[in-house]
Amino acid sequence: MKRHEAREQAFALIFERSINHDTTEHLIDAAGMSRDIIIDDFAEKVAVGVEENEETLNTLIEKNIRGWKMNRLSKVALALMKLSIYEIMFEKDIPVSVSINEAVDLAKTYGGADDAPFVNGVLGSVAKELDKKDAHETAD
Repeated sequence: MKRHEAREQAFALIFERSINHDTTEHLIDAAGMSRDIIIDDFAEKVAVGVEENEETLNTLIEKNIRGWKMNRLSKVALALMKLSIYEIMFEKDIPVSVSINEAVDLAKTYGGADDAPFVNGVLGSVAKELDKKDAHETAD
C-alpha cells in the first residue's frame, strides 16, 4: 500500500474515533471483521499514536487556531491536523512539507471549501512553533 493510501486509512480511523469514541484498536478490529478491511501498519501506528498523544496534539492545535474554539472546528479538519502534527512530531523520516501537503490534499477531498486553507495555515503555524522549539532545545 502506498503511503498516501495508508495516511488516508489513518485519517479515517482518527475521524471515526472522533465520532463514536471507540479506541483505535477496536475500530481496526471492527474494520477487519465486518468489512474485510486490512489496515496498513503505518496507518495503525499513526492512528494509535494520535490517540496516545491526543492531549499534546490538541494543545498545539488550540494554541494555533487563533480566534477559533476546538468544538467549532470541523471533525475532518481536526482529524487531519492531528494526523499531520503527529507525523511532524514523531515520524522524523517524513519531511514536514509532505505531512502538511498530504493533510491539505485530504482536506480538499474530504472537507468543506474552507478546510484546506484553514488546515494549511494552522499546520504552518504549528510547524514553525515546533521548529523553534527544536532549535531552542538543540542550542541548550
